[in-house]
Amino acid sequence: MKSVRISWFEIPVTDMRRAIKFYEEVFDCQLNHQDLGDFQMALFPSEEGRDGASGSLVFHRDFYAPSSHSGILIYFFTEDCAQELSRVEKAGGKVLIPKRQINPEMGFMGVFSDSEGNRIGIRSKV
Repeated sequence: MKSVRISWFEIPVTDMRRAIKFYEEVFDCQLNHQDLGDFQMALFPSEEGRDGASGSLVFHRDFYAPSSHSGILIYFFTEDCAQELSRVEKAGGKVLIPKRQINPEMGFMGVFSDSEGNRIGIRSKV
């Protein structure tokens, strides 16, 4: 059977500066902001050849809108999702599902609302 993998994701934002600040604080990383006129992107750091998809925050007045309780839910994978979840509220978001075990094989997960109102998942083995 053929497998299908995610290669790219985009998280819609309404305020790029606020969203960059939020994600940089929560994930303790630096995003690469690209101003393309009426379209803006802020790319998450990634390494070539590593598992997982790359992606960015995106802003365009006509083509993107944050989604709070409908639409796709993406999950970031981290060492221990409790670390990132502990920074969410200070950064301007809200923890919707605190860290909890999925099962022993899959590990743990949590869900938060970002500074723009998007639901975002986070998962870890511990």
